Amino acid sequence: MVRTEINLFLKNLPGELAKLTLLLSENQINIDAITIQDATSYVEELFKARGKALKRHATAASYGIIQKDSEQFALVRLLTSDTDKTLDLLTQADYFYEITPVMAIELDNQPGTLAATAKKIGDAGINISYVYGSVSAADGKTLFVFHPEDIDLAARVFKRADA
Repeated sequence: MVRTEINLFLKNLPGELAKLTLLLSENQINIDAITIQDATSYVEELFKARGKALKRHATAASYGIIQKDSEQFALVRLLTSDTDKTLDLLTQADYFYEITPVMAIELDNQPGTLAATAKKIGDAGINISYVYGSVSAADGKTLFVFHPEDIDLAARVFKRADA
């Protein structure tokens, strides 16, 4: 199922995650999936990609500045129960965010289900940029979020599988 992932930068300070999650919970918004990482690698890759597109090469000093600045932030990727309301709240609270389409797929919590799903995507010739998942009881379902390079093709692959 195609869902909208919210990517935002969070200050890397004590209490910032609590502030974000409290904002959502006070407005009856559930977090369906979340991953948080240091923003350094994300910012470096973004800088490299933009440098290639503009036919520029980043200097070593540029990378040092990027690393120092990005250490002050964490990259948060999340799916919520109400994307539109979440975006309104984030805007009102002055968070910097962007959205991207992802595949959110419920899998059985059994050995091999993630492998089978990744194989299905790979067999269709689609690269997976990143993936993260949830944890549940052994007999339950887990939610995995995939960011494929071709979201439309990935959605068609899984639509055919469900038919």
